[in-house]
Amino acid sequence: MCGIVARIGESDDATDELLVGLDNLEYRGYDSAGIAVQNGCDVDVRKRAGDIDDLRNALSTDSPSGSIGIGHTRWSTHGPPTDANAHPHTDCSGRIAIVHNGIIENNGELRRTLRREGHVFESDTDTEVVPHLIESAVADGAPPMEAFRTAIDRIDGSYAVAAVIGGREGVYAARNDSPLVIGSGDSTQYLASDVPAFLEFTDRVTYLEDGDVVRVTPTGFTVTDGHAQSVHRRTETVDWDPQDTGKGGYDHYMLKEINEQPIALGRSVRGRVDSLAEEVELDGFPPGTFDGIERVHLVAMGTSYHAAMYTESLLARRGVPARAFMASEYAMAPPPEENGTLVLAISQSGETADTIAAVRAARAERTTVVTNVVGSSLTRECDDTLLVRAGPEIGVAATKSFSSQVATLSVLCERIRRDVVGTPSADAESFLSALTELPDHVQQVVDGSSAEEIADSFVDSDAYFFIGRGPGHAVALEGALKFKEITYEHAEGFTAAELKHGPLALVTENTPVFSVFNGRDGDTETLGNVKEIRARGGPVVAVASEDAPDLEGDVDHVLPVPATHPDLVGVLANVQLQLVAYHAAKHRGRSIDKPRNLAKSVTV
Repeated sequence: MCGIVARIGESDDATDELLVGLDNLEYRGYDSAGIAVQNGCDVDVRKRAGDIDDLRNALSTDSPSGSIGIGHTRWSTHGPPTDANAHPHTDCSGRIAIVHNGIIENNGELRRTLRREGHVFESDTDTEVVPHLIESAVADGAPPMEAFRTAIDRIDGSYAVAAVIGGREGVYAARNDSPLVIGSGDSTQYLASDVPAFLEFTDRVTYLEDGDVVRVTPTGFTVTDGHAQSVHRRTETVDWDPQDTGKGGYDHYMLKEINEQPIALGRSVRGRVDSLAEEVELDGFPPGTFDGIERVHLVAMGTSYHAAMYTESLLARRGVPARAFMASEYAMAPPPEENGTLVLAISQSGETADTIAAVRAARAERTTVVTNVVGSSLTRECDDTLLVRAGPEIGVAATKSFSSQVATLSVLCERIRRDVVGTPSADAESFLSALTELPDHVQQVVDGSSAEEIADSFVDSDAYFFIGRGPGHAVALEGALKFKEITYEHAEGFTAAELKHGPLALVTENTPVFSVFNGRDGDTETLGNVKEIRARGGPVVAVASEDAPDLEGDVDHVLPVPATHPDLVGVLANVQLQLVAYHAAKHRGRSIDKPRNLAKSVTV
């Protein structure tokens, strides 16, 4: 979950470009940051606990000069955020510096061995064993690349590692279960955990694969596999706009990305839906793709798991047996092997460790990933890839990726229905038509929302509950997640009927309940649950379209959404709840884009 960046060029601009890369990767970790810049035989390391501005301030009066360097922004796993625990870490001589993302599982054993050999450690991190392993191999006479490979061969666990060695041109790097991507410029190369790190400098990218070891110089790079054999990795061009990684005049990335949802949804649906002909057209998924599929297992974590739950409801309504699983639990105990099972993995980054493990453990006939990132690990693990086309998402609290996932999965549900059942959904025309209108409907929500006033009116509440049925249950869980992520207040989501089976004991006049109405069967029962809340003094905010039951006199506030197909009301309701969470967090002065203890891409 940490962010790695490296810059390998000919001009002495390494520090400036490393700081740009760290700024662009701060969503991956922000409790400490550091850089190591090589200048001839010397390696100058600067690092600080705190965010990147703390590092930048420390460099303002004394910035290292050099053409090659590595940088890191940390999400702590081993040891608290301190200057000593910040990356990069060095060997005893200070001539070898490394940055690392992942967990080295045998670091305790390695540390004890190295200490017996006379090595001295200065941090609590698992990472620090790596430069000492390289140092030990160099002392035994190994050239740098061999020494680096020897060190990598001795560590167990997940890792992306990048190293600079004084007196040697270039950066040495390796990956296993943690992403690394190369960016290729004309006379400068980049290496990073994610493309936004160097998007301002190049759009030509090469994704490394597990077991790859690479040496990057100003003029290019060489990749070898786990057996030291040269391998080719394809270079491609990403179509993300560098401006997409900036705030664009908004106070926070989260608000910008909430407002970008109409554009992102347009990209997700464009070219995939012909509502008049009742057709869906997905590249790589022609009619018949899912012939023989009898059931769908959806595996995901966090916000993507809520998208999986939403999709479970959509598939069930289309006569396709489906079940959403937490990827971490699926990986521990996948269901018995059954012919006809499709495992559908959902991950914004395509690098979610638990979801990768679930796919690897799956005993399925076919695996498909729905992701936002071309070339990510899950695209190589799965048989098929379906891109959501949301563009870069920097805010830790996912917003446009959720709505784009649901829109993309909605189209996929129609493709699966037609292959499994043999006919379009009964209401395919109205559903597909609503999908094409979804960007405009989201824009109406964003433009006319009263979420700020409602959020402010409940700022002193004790807790916040979110309820719904079917897709509305997934939205309730997602609304609660957004709220707790960025406000640090207690929030929980439930199925609407679950309240009276225990949670209702917690409802008081200081416990607002946000209720999602889907605009279909089940809303009447949800209204009954709302009346139960009101009878106990709990305030209720309904998120509903005009197709919901008459709510007058039964709720305190309404966050309206445009009338649309009932299967898509939840997407619009979710936008309202995103805005509620955002304004509640802003009112409290929270760190909205960088909530405490969290990071964007969960790769450990």
